[in-house]
Amino acid sequence: MQKAIVLEFGKVHYLDIVNKLSLVCAVRQITLRQLRAVLAVNRLGKINLAARELGLTPSAVTLQIQQAEAELESALFDRTRDGFRATTAGLAVIAAAQAIDARLNQLADELIGVRESGRGILRFGAVSTAKYFAPALAAAFMAEFPGIEVRLRIGNRAAIVTDLAERNVDVALMGRPPWQVAVQSFLIGEHPLVIIAAPGHPLTADRHISKRRIAGETFLVREHGSGTRSSLELFFADVPGRTDRLGPEFGSNESIKQAVMAGLGVAFISAHTIATEVELGRLVILDVTDTPVRRQWFTVNLLDRSSSPAMAAFGDFVSRRGAEFLPAVARA
Repeated sequence: MQKAIVLEFGKVHYLDIVNKLSLVCAVRQITLRQLRAVLAVNRLGKINLAARELGLTPSAVTLQIQQAEAELESALFDRTRDGFRATTAGLAVIAAAQAIDARLNQLADELIGVRESGRGILRFGAVSTAKYFAPALAAAFMAEFPGIEVRLRIGNRAAIVTDLAERNVDVALMGRPPWQVAVQSFLIGEHPLVIIAAPGHPLTADRHISKRRIAGETFLVREHGSGTRSSLELFFADVPGRTDRLGPEFGSNESIKQAVMAGLGVAFISAHTIATEVELGRLVILDVTDTPVRRQWFTVNLLDRSSSPAMAAFGDFVSRRGAEFLPAVARA
């Protein structure tokens, strides 16, 4: 058996250097088309769906993936019955492709800003609780900067944090900065969380309801990944066993409000989502000890991302006017 000859320079092996240089050269041969194919297949899981999104034939997408794998000498996807699943090497390539795609989008925005001041695109993500005022904030921003197009994405906290980490949004609006990624955050204003009930609920006439007393009620809660649900878990953290099973889950604040109005239970919810219903007498904010739970609204963006002209304009706008779009709610 022929043995490889290894020349050692200090602690660095010659073959290690050769292998690394070879891999660097291979990575530099990867094309943008191949990276776009990798991203589309990863997101959609199917070659035919990726081909439709990219405007290519399935065989062309397959070829792009195969060429990338050949260049890197690594399988980027496992082919399963349920579709394509990224391998460890694939995840590394996908992360790099997302960063490249985001930087190219930012470059386009910067070039537009250079050619004509006050123009560009802002990809704005907002958690679902903020959907009651985020559109108004976006509309006012576009009115002040008519050359900047805002593309608004709404989702639960987990989805928006993922969008931010994968650079699918430039800036996000949420209740607290995420710990999963390094971000810089800017305070907009206060975000109170309250407990609500239907007007006919027995506790509406009570004052200073204890946490243990309210813990005995049926709570209607958001799905896992929701920021409001996480805040409720923290609120009940000192009540033994209460967080083991919070209550029936609902996929939106709207469905929770309707269920509370129907008398199915109480809910822990952002005061900014129920301003209209409280004003109309359809919901009541209960006087529970240690509520409202006072959080804050922030805009956040990735720490390692340079600010585009559109992002800079939005940051300035939010610092000046952001708080005026937060709904005002008084205890009923």
